[in-house]
Amino acid sequence: MAAKSEQTRQRVAETALRMFRDIGFEQTTMRAIAAEAGVSVGNAYYYFASKDELVQELYQQIQSDHAPRAAEALEGIHDLSGRLKATMHAGIDTMAPYHRFGAEFIATAIRPTSPTNPFNPASSDARKAAQQIFVNVVEGAAPAPPRRLRSELPGLLWLAYMGVTLFWVYDTSKDQRRTRILVDGIAPLVARGVSLARIPGVGKILDDATGLASTLRTD
Repeated sequence: MAAKSEQTRQRVAETALRMFRDIGFEQTTMRAIAAEAGVSVGNAYYYFASKDELVQELYQQIQSDHAPRAAEALEGIHDLSGRLKATMHAGIDTMAPYHRFGAEFIATAIRPTSPTNPFNPASSDARKAAQQIFVNVVEGAAPAPPRRLRSELPGLLWLAYMGVTLFWVYDTSKDQRRTRILVDGIAPLVARGVSLARIPGVGKILDDATGLASTLRTD
């Protein structure tokens, strides 16, 4: 029975994500999801109390898809700039099918009380999965980033990626070309900034910055 219940939940989720991608968030209703998935409306609400929870499912699915794409893109790349660039481009590729409706998802996720907000406790698992992608970026880098930065750097890189994602949502250039240019420009700047941590005076400033980030960290 548990297996059947999980299969039904998965079918509802997959149907919703496909409809989000094909017709958009606003046009997709719980009733339409239920009809397309072949379940009753009450059954759909049993598994997902609202469309917000289904956007949370989308967020988790994107992290699950981004991780193997990023791992493949990182093969043979060792410098931090190249690794960050490859990972961010892999993320953009993963999100690409949803670009037309990105603003709708952002409007949902931006509310502080929304479970889809990346900083909401309800998003903890997806947030950790996203940050783990950047842990892999840092851990495989050669030369290794300064030890003083390694624990906080993945979280800071993830925050930078959140900024890139917001830019991508509103990027109307063909195939989001401007976002690709942004990524290609940001990655070497970040890598240079990290390398400056080896300089005593600059390193102290970065220590203060990472200390502040640690204090403000959600988890």
